[in-house]
Amino acid sequence: MPAQLKTHRGRSRKRHIAIAAATALAVTLAGTSCEDDQNGPESAPTGPGKAGELRILAGSEIADLEPLLERAEEEIGVTVHLDYTGTLDGVQQVVEGQTEERYDAVWFASNRYLNLYPDGEAAVRTEEPIMASPVVMGVSESLAIDLGWDEGAEVSWSEIASAAAEGQLSYGMTSPAASNSGFSALIGVASALTDSGTALRAADVERVTPELRAFFTGQQLTAGSSGWLSEEYVRRAGTDGPGAELDGMINYESVLLSVNESGKLPEPLTVIYPSDGAVTADYPLSLLAGTTDEVTAGYRDLVDYLSSPEVQREIMADTHRRPLSTEVSAEADFPAVTELPFPAGSNVVNELISSYFDEIRKPARTVYVLDASYSMEGERIAGLRKAMTTLTGGDADSISGQFQRFYAREEVTLLAFDGAPRAPETFTVPKETPDPVLTDIKETVDGIGLGPATAGYDALVAAYDVLAEESASNTEQFTSIVLLTDGEVNTGRSLADFRAEHADFDERLRDVPVFTVLFGDGNTAEMEELAEVTGGQTFDARESSLDAAFREIRGYQ
Repeated sequence: MPAQLKTHRGRSRKRHIAIAAATALAVTLAGTSCEDDQNGPESAPTGPGKAGELRILAGSEIADLEPLLERAEEEIGVTVHLDYTGTLDGVQQVVEGQTEERYDAVWFASNRYLNLYPDGEAAVRTEEPIMASPVVMGVSESLAIDLGWDEGAEVSWSEIASAAAEGQLSYGMTSPAASNSGFSALIGVASALTDSGTALRAADVERVTPELRAFFTGQQLTAGSSGWLSEEYVRRAGTDGPGAELDGMINYESVLLSVNESGKLPEPLTVIYPSDGAVTADYPLSLLAGTTDEVTAGYRDLVDYLSSPEVQREIMADTHRRPLSTEVSAEADFPAVTELPFPAGSNVVNELISSYFDEIRKPARTVYVLDASYSMEGERIAGLRKAMTTLTGGDADSISGQFQRFYAREEVTLLAFDGAPRAPETFTVPKETPDPVLTDIKETVDGIGLGPATAGYDALVAAYDVLAEESASNTEQFTSIVLLTDGEVNTGRSLADFRAEHADFDERLRDVPVFTVLFGDGNTAEMEELAEVTGGQTFDARESSLDAAFREIRGYQ
């Protein structure tokens, strides 16, 4: 008798945000929660694959197919193990051989970036695209009418850039270093703006940077996942605060259609299919090299099942993704989209992503509120120092690490606390010769001494005070607060006290999210409530590492 489907959020992404934030779409459409089960099974065992099992390293976008995979297991007898990871982290695991004897297959939204690396392309034995969704723009219906972008209008990426530059359009987009939708959007916009009809080249990146700056003046929200982006857009659309000014978002077509179907928006989004094209995710289920014949047979069975007309219709109905079955495609009613060419070299892509953070989009402004109580002694403070070393460029040689460092123009405040907040120290990373400042940040963290008690909420208010002293008109930064504490707040303000004060903050400050890190013996319920109150998110470092959690937070800064 076939076993039950096993889904794992283990060592690759065993954190609340990995599933809950990245799969709002699944929750909305399927009516099931994909939140991480901290008491669930561990990752699939290492070693050669087994007949009747398939261990898959997947992008979080795949999580909304879990109910379908569970039923598929019952019908075809293949037990599926899923571990979730970010696109660039996943590519790095494949390229460096970390997937060998751990996974039988990978399932990302796209293999385009993976295929830019010879070792990545060679690691894939075969791949089968399962479904498709282009990355396009959704704009509130009323604004689309005002701009003449209502249904059927031809709108180019250049016209969207002009509207953004003139202050007519504000939008959210995921980070291209954390999420495939943001990555695809950046590649698509840059390729379209070159207007060459050929794949983006290194020389093109510098040439189109001014136009890209104009385009990204409209970006007022960043995110680490397409699911969290859509959730936050819906939340802001229902408020009167400063965050409510978003006019739309760049996301998968499937997400935009699903948000409209949910009925949660005051007005629907008009989906804009740029006339000069887009980059499409085709979700290839990819068998890794070196798998056994038995595992390969299970892979084929699963591909055949997912590609069958009946299941393709179900995927289309439940997720709004485009079917790839010829029979079902003929029945579908999706607008035609021109596919933009993808760059041929990783150097072009990496240069574009670096330019996006260092020159093109508005910079990040973050206050790191760091627990320096005695409970942090030993491995915990060492973990914090390692995490900050990564952010100061200590992992710049890895595929994902090169984009998780502090960026040029970024403003960073370190605010340590024990029984009381300590004096904040602020650093601005220059575009030229950033290393001395990055070294100062690292040495400041290395020099944090420990003290008694944990006044976490006093320190949090002090962080807001730092931001309050800055120009009230400064909206040209992605501002956030990161709170790390490994224990119960046991002195000073309580969460209730903080909530009362937060309600009286001016609108600009109330809109600053707090990203909380679950660590050590910290109060999980309080940290999750704090994130919810401030419009932030919770990251779980209890069973992974602070380094991994801080890397993930970078997608939201």
